[in-house]
Amino acid sequence: MEPRILPCSLTLGGGAIAILLTGYVTSTESGPRTVDIFLRTSFLDEARKDGGEDAEITFYDSNSGKPLFKAPRGRTFEEFVRESKVHGWPSFRDNEVVWDNMRVLSGGEAVSVDGTHLGHNLPDSKGNRYCINLVSVAGRPMKSSEEKPL
Repeated sequence: MEPRILPCSLTLGGGAIAILLTGYVTSTESGPRTVDIFLRTSFLDEARKDGGEDAEITFYDSNSGKPLFKAPRGRTFEEFVRESKVHGWPSFRDNEVVWDNMRVLSGGEAVSVDGTHLGHNLPDSKGNRYCINLVSVAGRPMKSSEEKPL
C-alpha cells in the first residue's frame, strides 16, 4: 500500500498546529479510506503539551469549523488514547459528542450536520463508540466573521 500525505491542521486549545497526516489506504465496501492516521502524527504529543494529560480537547469539523467532540470526558486522556490505539481510530463516547452538530445514520455512519463523513458508531460492551477519522475532525473553529458554508 502506498502512503498518502494529507495536509491538515489541528486546533488544540488556543493555537492551531499545521501538520501532514500520513495514512495508508485500504479498500472497503464504501471505497478507499485511510487508517491509523492519528498514530502517525504529532497529535498526541501536541495535545499533551498544549493542555496537559487531562485537558479537554475540542475536535472541529474539517469543513464547517463546528465543534463535534470534546474529549476526554468521564475518563482520563490516557484512557482515551488507549481505547483509540486499540481500535486504530480516535474513539469517542456519547458524553463526548456535541449532539447539536453530529448525527448517526441508520447504518451507523457518523456525519456532521453539514454532511461531513466522520466515521462510524461501533458499539461495544461499554456502549456507543464513535470511531472517527482524524482528518474529518481536524478543522479550525469558524470565526464569527467568516462566511458560513452553504
